Amino acid sequence: MLAITQQTFGGPEVLEIVEVDRPSAGPGEVVVRVAATGMNAADWKLRSGLVRKLGDPPFTLGFDVSGIVDEVGAGVERFQLGDEVYGMVLSRSGGYAEYVVAQADILAPKPAIIDHIHAAALPTAVLTAWQGLAGVVAGQRVLVHAAAGGVGHFAVQLAKDRGAYVIGTARAAKHEFLRELGADEVIDYTTTDFADAVRDIDLVFDLVGGAYGSRSLPVLRAGGRLIDAQGNDAEDDPRYERLYVSPSGNDLRDIADLLEHGRLRVEIDQVLPMAEVVKAHQLSESGRVRGKIVLVPWNSPA
Repeated sequence: MLAITQQTFGGPEVLEIVEVDRPSAGPGEVVVRVAATGMNAADWKLRSGLVRKLGDPPFTLGFDVSGIVDEVGAGVERFQLGDEVYGMVLSRSGGYAEYVVAQADILAPKPAIIDHIHAAALPTAVLTAWQGLAGVVAGQRVLVHAAAGGVGHFAVQLAKDRGAYVIGTARAAKHEFLRELGADEVIDYTTTDFADAVRDIDLVFDLVGGAYGSRSLPVLRAGGRLIDAQGNDAEDDPRYERLYVSPSGNDLRDIADLLEHGRLRVEIDQVLPMAEVVKAHQLSESGRVRGKIVLVPWNSPA
């Protein structure tokens, strides 16, 4: 099969198309024929070596997968050949390929209401938002940094669905989009310091990192929490919580229910063929993406 791999850390140019062996399903696993794979900021951070969660190259990126079950391993009962599935595959052999192998329990049936391209845009980003906002209840005030991005646009919707008052930071050009998603207030971080604009926040969801941590602490009410999904400078504060997203087929089943009932929408910025993976990384690394970028592999069944 064809896949995208890299032999070294570096810029987008280190990504190359190679031919590798098709994976086989072991016990508890399935092989998925990839219809589409979603991009995340983690992709370019891993490619460049900024984050080394996968160890040293060579490896194949792509945590987000939607596709069709092509092989079922021993002991798997929840899926059959031909089932449409989606999930977060946290592996050195990821979704930038024609086929990917995954533990069956991290996958869920693809929501029937959306296609593979939209399903592939979901897993990592929506699970990050879902798990980061797990404690939010009606009436709370939630501040989402980078609210128009891949994780942020899900976080706004999920917090609003749980009855929170939602404030998002984003460039002015994305404010109308955030209001459509349900944001109650939007702040243009290029002209306004959010720390001067908001107070009494129950939960800050930091999707930027760095100094946004210490800058966010003063806006919290007594008992408020700072959830950090990127790595910021507030880790010594007792209100700080570091979030590391976990693959979960069960969470994705619950999220699919929200989609089926029209309570969650997926925003796609661009859909590109896998052969244009370098361009996709350049776009992602620019930080100007609204929603998600999705890659479609060679001979995709989508």
